[in-house]
Amino acid sequence: MTSPHLTDQDLPSVTGAWREGDPVGSRQFADVGDLTLESGAVLPDVRLAYESWGTFTGDNAVLVLHALTGDSHVVGPVGDGHASPGWWDTLVGPGRPIDTDRYYVVAANILGGCQGSTGPASSSPADGEPWGGSFPDLTVRDQVAAEVAFADRLGIDRWYAVIGGSAGGMRALEWAVTHPDRVERLFLLATSAQASAEQIALSSTQQAAITTDAHFHDGDYYGAPLGPTAGLDVARRIAHVAYRSEAELQERFGRTVQDDGRFAVASYLEHHGVKLVRRFDANSYLVLTRAMDSHDVGRDRGGVAAALARITARTVVAGIDTDRLYPIHQQQELADLIPGADGLDVVTSLHGHDGFLVEFDQVGALAAALLAD
Repeated sequence: MTSPHLTDQDLPSVTGAWREGDPVGSRQFADVGDLTLESGAVLPDVRLAYESWGTFTGDNAVLVLHALTGDSHVVGPVGDGHASPGWWDTLVGPGRPIDTDRYYVVAANILGGCQGSTGPASSSPADGEPWGGSFPDLTVRDQVAAEVAFADRLGIDRWYAVIGGSAGGMRALEWAVTHPDRVERLFLLATSAQASAEQIALSSTQQAAITTDAHFHDGDYYGAPLGPTAGLDVARRIAHVAYRSEAELQERFGRTVQDDGRFAVASYLEHHGVKLVRRFDANSYLVLTRAMDSHDVGRDRGGVAAALARITARTVVAGIDTDRLYPIHQQQELADLIPGADGLDVVTSLHGHDGFLVEFDQVGALAAALLAD
């Protein structure tokens, strides 16, 4: 598989993952030991990379959980070790809605990710080589189990708030269902109680773009001259269509054709594919999207309603009115069934699912209201 508009200068040859020896940047690291997965497999020597802001006073810790291709770099500029600026810079910081003068804010790179936490590009303790295709499948519950061990490592018994959007919202929800005594307040953004058939269908299509790349090599590509970067690029383009709204794409691009003869919207998607490939890893994309496919809070808990009834946290549920990936009826279900939720808050946005990353004023106001005493 090749992309006719990408060059060697545009893309890393194998992976955009952070690797040992790369600049650390603002990362800190927590070793949380061996983790027994839902499958029964044991993932040894798990490490999570994280960043933190503010001062911990014993009862003011706020956990911010990133979405699929995010990472721990919630706040801060591009620089050594960080290929992208902070993805919620406008919401987190001194005097901001998630106020680091009041709260100790923590964000960890997800288990299975590629920005410092244990994942497919990490070295396996067995032989020191990258895990590659032998990295085990994960579920959202496995990822939360790693975050629980991480919280224990930091000495945080109870989160003042757990906040997450999209895939981060899945983990936030699992935190509140599995460990209700450890979550005081909960903010769920553009997420759902379970992955839908359409979400799984979109995910499987993206996975196929990677696994059919000629350079995938069953996931064992780290020592090869080339990796499945073109497949990851295509996967991101597919995803990005679902992240934005039809109205936005039409308004911004319509049928405009560039000087090179390409539709402007196609060039826009290529731009986002290249951006992701520069900072991400194809194997991690597979592991994380498959974990998202596993998401179902009702599994082995008597169904969704019974699972959500376990939540004791004061809860804000918000959806984006133009979200076609996580349509608003999914957030309505959460708002209806979580005991501590006070209705559904609707964020108005032209930007579709990505509205939770873009509509800072609306999202910030909801966060501030939840966190207020």
